[in-house]
Amino acid sequence: MAISVFDLFSIGIGPSSSHTVGPMRAARMFVGRLKKDGLLAQTASVRAELFGSLGATGHGHGTPKAVLLGLEGHSPRTVDVEVADDEVERIRQTGKLRLMGAEIGDAHVIDFDEPNQLILHRRRALPYHANGMTLAAYDAAGAPLLEKTYYSVGGGFVVDEDAVGEDRIKLDDTVLKYPFRSGDEMLRLARETGLSISSLMLENEKAWRTEEEIREGLLEIWRVMQACVSRGMSREGILPGGLRVKRRAAAQARQLRAEGDPMLHRGEWTTIYAMAVNEENAAGGRVVTAPTNGAAGVLPAVLHHYMNFVPGADEDGVVRFLLAAGAIGMLFKENASISGAEVGCQGEVGSACSMAAGALAEVLGGTPEQVENAAEIGMEHNLGLTCDPVGGLVQIPCIERNGMAAVKAVTAAKMAMRGDGSHKVSLDKVIKTMKETGADMKVKYKETARGGLAVNVIEC
Repeated sequence: MAISVFDLFSIGIGPSSSHTVGPMRAARMFVGRLKKDGLLAQTASVRAELFGSLGATGHGHGTPKAVLLGLEGHSPRTVDVEVADDEVERIRQTGKLRLMGAEIGDAHVIDFDEPNQLILHRRRALPYHANGMTLAAYDAAGAPLLEKTYYSVGGGFVVDEDAVGEDRIKLDDTVLKYPFRSGDEMLRLARETGLSISSLMLENEKAWRTEEEIREGLLEIWRVMQACVSRGMSREGILPGGLRVKRRAAAQARQLRAEGDPMLHRGEWTTIYAMAVNEENAAGGRVVTAPTNGAAGVLPAVLHHYMNFVPGADEDGVVRFLLAAGAIGMLFKENASISGAEVGCQGEVGSACSMAAGALAEVLGGTPEQVENAAEIGMEHNLGLTCDPVGGLVQIPCIERNGMAAVKAVTAAKMAMRGDGSHKVSLDKVIKTMKETGADMKVKYKETARGGLAVNVIEC
């Protein structure tokens, strides 16, 4: 199986890669299948059912909104975040869905009664994965035309029931120049070829794109990250969802600017960069899934830290940073999980912290062994991290947690750079431990909003 860095870093909208981006993609895939099979014109009604974590925390994560937009043909990458809420309100006010309306001028319009046709099952789950959803289409007589089950397996990745029993990732049999599926294999290839981690990943990426296309694609991801940080540091007010969480990044950035030399406050700036992203994510803004939306602030924050506080930082370093981060993220995706609903927040913020730590070590001039060591440190000290969003919203503790993980990633990279790369616990061992810890973790601590802070804060 082959995973591209562009699979791990995709441009989408908040607040959740698994609960917003994935369901929107799944709904869009479903209506695309109706169109491909010539069934769109016969469709008189559709029904969507959300199970497991999607049903338990879907309202707080914007899942119904995502499904409606997906059924109308919108893509997470291109949907206009400024008018998305208006589009959903139109559907709810008129009771009409424009199937594939975002793609074709003569959209097929059907009646849609959301309370009865978009069902969130809070206590029911499908057997394959905690994020399951079933979509069905019927003709005017009520006869079924098509029914499909999809699973949003983290990071915006979606598989349908045909993939069950094969793998949690849609298989890609592209032949890579330097394939690796473990940290040990990655280090062995680096030793044999003399290449850095980012260079190994670059050679593999050439199986899909030219070097120029890879560079431009990664710099486009960086530009979206920059825009997200900029927006987050300029917007104030209350985040949507009912918790009345106040945006803090803009006010804190103003305070730091007034205090003078940013080099004296590098850690605080790194924290603010991350919080700015996750406040934008919570508001449904445009973010880069890195590797998930709930952890979307960590990589941009550490990359901003590199560009703003490391002498000699440049766009070549940005490209190398994202390639190295992608190499590490691929190991988590293949050998464990990046889904909070499957392994808790250790799979989201923990993986992002590991990726950022390794990537920073890479651009600081670290050896492959130091990069692997930094990634291991970043994950080791996030083991056991639960996913317990208050109110089912990606706000508390998620926003602050990204800020903390960004600083932790910088510290991990610096610790690794002070050593020679040798260490007792390998990245492979810590990934295996994270997966086993997630399997042992009670379901209530895995993005169900039924344990931890999600219940104790409400009780207080």
